[in-house]
Amino acid sequence: MKYSIILFVVLLAIICGVQCKDLIVGTSFNNRLLFQEKAEYNAIPLKKRVKEVFFSDPGQQIIKGIIARDLDHTDAVASITAGGVGFSYANVKLKSERGSGLNYQIEFYV
Repeated sequence: MKYSIILFVVLLAIICGVQCKDLIVGTSFNNRLLFQEKAEYNAIPLKKRVKEVFFSDPGQQIIKGIIARDLDHTDAVASITAGGVGFSYANVKLKSERGSGLNYQIEFYV
């Protein structure tokens, strides 16, 4: 019984990781929203659109959560290429699917 519950939770996490296109790292619970940006690019036929969003806190506060939400629910991908949770800076790279645009809401919590 105990192993079946653990197996169910692991499978649910894998399925959610495969189906979700949003990037959620760390936590936003009981943390303060420090920076928010909307990243938009229009679509160009047969081209992938790439945008990098860099955030650096001048107060050197540690980032506790990063959320990048795909507002259009496309197959675009968001990834952290530098810094992130545990650092005072982060670089988030957004890459659209071919022939599609980008429409992301990016939030940094400290």
